[in-house]
Amino acid sequence: MTTTTLAVLVPLLPFLGALAGLLLGRAAPGFVRPLAVLPPLASLVLAVLVAVRQGGGRAVDAATELTPTGSVPIELALHIDGFAALVAVLVALVASCVQIYSTGYLREDPRYPSYAALVSLFTSAMLLVVYTGDLMVLLVGWEAMGICSYFLVGHYWETPEARAASLKAFLVTKLGDVPFLIGLLALAADAGSFRITTVVAGAANGGLDHPTLIALLLLAGVAGKSAQFPLHTWLPDAMAGPTPVSALIHAATMVAAGVYFVARLLPVFAASAAALVVLAAMAAVTMAGSALAALAQDDIKRVLAYSTIGQLGYMTGALAVGDRGAAVFHLLSHGAFKALLFLAAGVIIHAAGTNSLAAMSRMRNLRDRVPDAYWTMTVALLALAAIPPFSGFFSKEAVLGAAEHTATGHTEGVPGAAGWIVLVAGLVTALLTAAYATRLWLLAFRGRGADAPDHGRQPVAMNAVLWVLTVPSIVFGLGYGLLPGWFDGRSLTPTFATSVLGTGAALVGGIVTYGAWRHTTALAARVPLGAVAAHPEGDAGKVEAEAIASHAPAYGGVASADDPADPGRLLLGPLHRHAAAGFRLDALYAVLFVRPVLAAADVVRFLDREVVDTYVRAAGAVPRLLGTAVRRAQTGNVQTYVSVLLAGTVVLAVAALLAATGA
Repeated sequence: MTTTTLAVLVPLLPFLGALAGLLLGRAAPGFVRPLAVLPPLASLVLAVLVAVRQGGGRAVDAATELTPTGSVPIELALHIDGFAALVAVLVALVASCVQIYSTGYLREDPRYPSYAALVSLFTSAMLLVVYTGDLMVLLVGWEAMGICSYFLVGHYWETPEARAASLKAFLVTKLGDVPFLIGLLALAADAGSFRITTVVAGAANGGLDHPTLIALLLLAGVAGKSAQFPLHTWLPDAMAGPTPVSALIHAATMVAAGVYFVARLLPVFAASAAALVVLAAMAAVTMAGSALAALAQDDIKRVLAYSTIGQLGYMTGALAVGDRGAAVFHLLSHGAFKALLFLAAGVIIHAAGTNSLAAMSRMRNLRDRVPDAYWTMTVALLALAAIPPFSGFFSKEAVLGAAEHTATGHTEGVPGAAGWIVLVAGLVTALLTAAYATRLWLLAFRGRGADAPDHGRQPVAMNAVLWVLTVPSIVFGLGYGLLPGWFDGRSLTPTFATSVLGTGAALVGGIVTYGAWRHTTALAARVPLGAVAAHPEGDAGKVEAEAIASHAPAYGGVASADDPADPGRLLLGPLHRHAAAGFRLDALYAVLFVRPVLAAADVVRFLDREVVDTYVRAAGAVPRLLGTAVRRAQTGNVQTYVSVLLAGTVVLAVAALLAATGA
């Protein structure tokens, strides 16, 4: 079987599995789980075979014209280089782990068949984005992911949080997709083709007439899909969906699509120095702002959500300094440990019965209830904090090294300002990342107070997946010496200066947070645990699940966020309140955009009802009144008719006489 045939089957198998799962979900429920798990596993095997055959060498290209358009052709094209081969393996691996994990996590959920089918469709759409060589086909996968995310985030549709989160995710990403589509059409018009290879070659040779405009339009779509400032606010709210969905969105699909797109078309963005500076500034604000917000969150999943936003900022920062190898390296590394973090968080949420870190900090032996999640999450948090020798260290240092290289003027065609912006923001974010990772670990696993509830042992499928993802979280970064051959050939070896600065910042962040936790814990020990009131049931939002058997959204028992043992409050001080609310960007957007739109809608409704409808009603009322008057005149009395006739004759005669006299 040829490499092209294998590549076609990689996205096709999950798509066929999704169709079969939807058709057989009710008629043959016993086939639902095999249809959910086997297609992504088969795609994983085939993606590995494609990667082995591609081998980081010459790209695999194949194309057939989809339909004659009369102008720019649209083709079913494949373009598989080292980037695409490795990213496809990551997508298939994470999707397989999520589907296996979900068989235990949602085993009694009545909506599991549709959920599993949507996850498979989601996977297929992302694999289509990864392998395709045509921008219009890429757009199909891009939009299909948006639709799937709407339904998956809103899986618990009976709760208002899930409904609002799914609608917000859909609308915000679509807001970015409008300029994105315009940018794609403008790009194809300039390049004369939708083929990615043709577009990239044209951009590299200066063949674009409007590079800055096109790059900025495309960046709007990337900001929406990859949750970059200012279109990032949908991602923390998307945590209302099931935890496996969060793992899939954050690690391998949806948010990774924007970064991968820019990496694929980097010469288009590099054709405009202004676009690279804008991308660098966007990455810097995203990195630092999301890290501060993560340090203030009480919901464990929202901490990880803001963490994802920040790590995506590192990737877009690497792209801003012209190093797509470092960006994709961090994308691959982050995909493994972030999927692990979310899936381990799902186990912890089940054991604790709450999403709240404040509540977990009052549980003395939570780590004993979930030993697998404890050890694997510890590894993942060390990778997130970029502590050597875990994978996150090597990939994050590759980004910082690329920024340093650009800042010192060694990257041709990239403004040095972009390098300095990314480098400074990256170092600050490294400190903050270690701080919130340490805070999460301490609050979740070093709590004091009553024993954690015992919900029994988690299913083997869930715990096994955690250990599978632990392996790349530990060892993947050690392959930094082999990856340049798969990418652009640029070295990914950590530089001494950024390694010392980055690791030093991470250690300082972790040590300071630990010291703050010791201080706040000592203060909290003087206050009886019962003195800190809990919110009434439902006030703190939806808890992921109360029991793994039912996984209905549960509420109650969530402690107040005013936890005296929270080191985040001490570290952030007066900034904590604003950081916990995401710096109130949603409120700002409500004032700037939502309220004016609603006010305009009220004006339109008033004009429609009170002006337009008035004319419409009058157009019907006047003939009706005339008809009523005429109807009343038709009495059927001959004397009345003769009297009216005579009266009319007299009036006409008088009028004629007056007219004659006047003449």
